[in-house]
Amino acid sequence: MGLRAVSGLRRIRSLNGFCVFDARTAHKAALWSCGLLLSFLGFCASLEEECVLGIVGQSVSLPCVRPQLKTSVNVTIEWRRGEEVVLRSVWRDDGIVEEWSINRVTTPPDAVLTGNLSLQLPTVDLSEHSVNYSLLVTSGQNHSAELCTVCLRTAASFSSPLLQREKEAGPGGETTFWCHSSGGFPAPAVYWLINDTEDPPDGSVRTLAAALPDSILYNVTSQLMLNVSEDASVSCVVENPSTNENVTSTTSGVKVRGGPVVTGRASEAMWIFSTALCAVVGVMVLVGVIYQIHLDRMSKKKKKEFQKKHLNRGYKRRPEEEEEDEEVMEEDEEVMKEEDEEVMKKETDV
Repeated sequence: MGLRAVSGLRRIRSLNGFCVFDARTAHKAALWSCGLLLSFLGFCASLEEECVLGIVGQSVSLPCVRPQLKTSVNVTIEWRRGEEVVLRSVWRDDGIVEEWSINRVTTPPDAVLTGNLSLQLPTVDLSEHSVNYSLLVTSGQNHSAELCTVCLRTAASFSSPLLQREKEAGPGGETTFWCHSSGGFPAPAVYWLINDTEDPPDGSVRTLAAALPDSILYNVTSQLMLNVSEDASVSCVVENPSTNENVTSTTSGVKVRGGPVVTGRASEAMWIFSTALCAVVGVMVLVGVIYQIHLDRMSKKKKKEFQKKHLNRGYKRRPEEEEEDEEVMEEDEEVMKEEDEEVMKKETDV
């Protein structure tokens, strides 16, 4: 599992209802009973061995449930990978549980209360394929028994197949198709379908699966050569035998001679993406044009309101100026009348 990160965990659990062995009063009887229990459990474990499938990079639980251990104290539980101890848990008679582990592996927090001793692996590494994990229980006087043995099998998913067609037809008019997938484990099964139901002719398929450099992950390449009609569809299916997972690519509208390269699902996805992108861009342009028209209308409206406002101010000023001129003229006329009256008075006096 790479570099080991050794961690220690001290856990305290209630042992209410446990059968505590009193070393002073029933020491021999307790040891005999514990040894008999461990022998019985070890015999049962020898009859059971199961394999668990772990997906690379994901967590997995290695099951081991022994309810009989709920009545046991002063025992040591060890999970081992081969001969290596990956977790040790000590159930003391004072109700304290002490646990140490590497690589962050754990058991359920309520293991003492339920007897569920399943080992939790936080992530599955590809190197652990077909590795055996075992649970060993040791009592006070070194009575030990192997209670569980679990085989871990690993698997990794293959990528979606890349399906291509050669442009030029072969000498006999055959069309050549290539199917490529990578990154999976174990070695896959590859098969082809014509029009979703028909198997290709015998001898028309050649498949090569090889491990990647410095890895046990597989690359697989398959070749199909056959004569097909223009409207036939061709599918390449990559099957992972461990996970029963199938990944498929399909072509349609094949032309045997001089036709364009057949597009698979990846090309169809690109076409859908391009169409959606064009639609989004078109909508954005349309919204921009509508918004610009709205701004132009608002600008014209504000301009008209501004002009109208200034014209109204001009109309208000003109009557005020005319009233002032009339008042000045009336004052001038009154002054002239007064001067005429004074002149006439003087002439009368003379």
